[in-house]
Amino acid sequence: MLIRRQRAVVAAALSAVAVLALGACESGSEKGAPQAGASTGPAVVAPGKPGEPARRISPEEAARLLPDESPNGADFRYAQMMIVHHEQALTMTALAPQRASSPQVKKVAERIAAAQRPEIDAMEGWLKNNGGPRQQGEHDHHSMPGMASEEQLTQLQSARGKAFDELFLKLMIAHHEGAVTMAAEVLSEGNNVLVEEMANDVIAQQTSEINRMRSL
Repeated sequence: MLIRRQRAVVAAALSAVAVLALGACESGSEKGAPQAGASTGPAVVAPGKPGEPARRISPEEAARLLPDESPNGADFRYAQMMIVHHEQALTMTALAPQRASSPQVKKVAERIAAAQRPEIDAMEGWLKNNGGPRQQGEHDHHSMPGMASEEQLTQLQSARGKAFDELFLKLMIAHHEGAVTMAAEVLSEGNNVLVEEMANDVIAQQTSEINRMRSL
């Protein structure tokens, strides 16, 4: 289920406003120097509340009404932690071609890897563009929701055939459920629209993959 915040509604309404060029474009308008303190840009027609007429506002006021979508600490933590989370998924999927016996399990692993590599690139790019470090610093990554322990990864590496298939599906379902939990948390606590979009993609993609793995 995609989670949407109220600020998205506000942003959509403001992005749909009509910009009217006043002054020379209006018939009978007076020409001359603008009054001190007056905005020299075009006026903006902002939609009114239900039952209220639209109103003209200055570009400066329109800019102030736009929601602040600058990233906060939750956004940075999500990107940093989800990169590590995805990297473990890639470690697990890399074992499938030589160890899995089920063609369906091999296909699921291939699809997971194909989806998560670009997501890692996107999150690394977002961190770079927003001045955040790729790593959070000292953090117990295995405490993140759904992360497999070192012991579990060793068991997966040692497994073959049907035993690998069963353990892979068990660990990857838990791993995906953890990612969905992390994405839901940043939708509640974060502030950046791009992180919100990435988190919604994770929820949609990994929920679908969870259902697929449970059916195998």
